[in-house]
Amino acid sequence: MSIRYLKKHAVLEGVVGVDDAEALAQWLRRQARPAVHLGRCEHVHAAVLQVLLALRPKVLAVPADPWLAQALQPAGA
Repeated sequence: MSIRYLKKHAVLEGVVGVDDAEALAQWLRRQARPAVHLGRCEHVHAAVLQVLLALRPKVLAVPADPWLAQALQPAGA
């Protein structure tokens, strides 16, 4: 898997595929303050992006990809 689930946040690294989307959604829903670290994330499948956009966890580190970083910005930012 390309996601490591830590105590306070999930770390998405490399290429995060469709197989990770459901587990990520379930983990984020269980967290009191969901957060993700995308600093080493190279690509996310559209399903993973939809999970991130729908559940809006706090982004601790943005990905290097400018388009993905902008897409994950809070509304109005």
